[in-house]
Amino acid sequence: MKFPDNGVDDFIIVDELSEFRRKDHSYSRILGSMCTVPLQIAKKVYIEFLDTNLGDPKNFEGTKEIENRLIGMIKDLFDAPLNSAGQITSGGSEGNIVSISIAKTLTGKKELIVPDHAHFSFKKISKLMDIRLKPIKTSPTHIVDPKDVKKSLSNDTLAVVAVAGTTELGLIDPIRELSELCHEENVFLHIDAAFGGFVIPFLRELGYDLPELSFSLEGISTISVDAHKMGCSAIPLGILIAREKRWLKEIGVETPYVSTRIQSTLTGTRSGAPVAAAYAVIRALGKEGYMKIVRDCMEVTRYAKQRIEDIGLHLITEPVLNVLGVKIVHLDKVVNMLSQIGWRVNPIPRLSCFRIVVMPHVTKQIIDEFISDLEKVCKRVGEI
Repeated sequence: MKFPDNGVDDFIIVDELSEFRRKDHSYSRILGSMCTVPLQIAKKVYIEFLDTNLGDPKNFEGTKEIENRLIGMIKDLFDAPLNSAGQITSGGSEGNIVSISIAKTLTGKKELIVPDHAHFSFKKISKLMDIRLKPIKTSPTHIVDPKDVKKSLSNDTLAVVAVAGTTELGLIDPIRELSELCHEENVFLHIDAAFGGFVIPFLRELGYDLPELSFSLEGISTISVDAHKMGCSAIPLGILIAREKRWLKEIGVETPYVSTRIQSTLTGTRSGAPVAAAYAVIRALGKEGYMKIVRDCMEVTRYAKQRIEDIGLHLITEPVLNVLGVKIVHLDKVVNMLSQIGWRVNPIPRLSCFRIVVMPHVTKQIIDEFISDLEKVCKRVGEI
């Protein structure tokens, strides 16, 4: 498409964009995504703050105060110490990048220990920062064994990564044991809680027996979470919390031509819109609201598990959070056929399964409709 010579009327543009939008899938048919429909208040607030720039905070002091309060609420959620600090990111990938940048700056080392289920952003980090990844195999439990991590430590280890809500299966690495190990060995520990950060604390409040995700565990160095996943807010919004404020200063650079002296964020110009939206959603829901959301999601997860097993399929493992891995032999065929009739699930070739993420938009009715189609597809390809 060429750059236009002349402008056109707004209604023409809106009609044109509406045509593209109609090609997008509805969330009612999206079962593989870790994002969901934002709360209505997030949409309303987002528009109000579209023109704000947190990269130049002295010009937007009110929006900057919202950012500070949002970070403060997340610090409180994870029991961060008084000398901790946080920053807003675009999401889990950026949170991981900044965390490992801190670790490399502090240590000068070049080897990063990651579980084999770690997010693909760590492969990007390896290229960007010229560091070596040292993957730890997690089968058959699909979570990392601290003993294997200990064996992998070396004089060149810059950090260990653990995941709270794995991208593939929604599982949780043994955070307490890894925290104790890293504290004893004086190794930086980053917790990627992009998905689980807005699930685990509230399920624990409901009595679920899940690993603690808290800075009260002394070995944890950084935690990254995403408000645009189970936080039910607008894309893009992540939060990174670092145990020590000075760490963010260590990666900061001078910014002489804007209204701050030093900035440690990866991006310069940063919209205040997703920040205000996330703040609004957290204020609207509170702990009680999030507890209801995760309770409902887990109820639908259990229902989906039963329906899947009723048609003769099996799960890779028992769901810990609201994620299901469905074993499939003819993976490509099944996923492609489901896609052709409008269902979006995410294939995981490494485990020969596809992923269902039971986000707040996924209801029992949607599960029933999906299972009906899944059964037909699986029979056609000889899966069941």
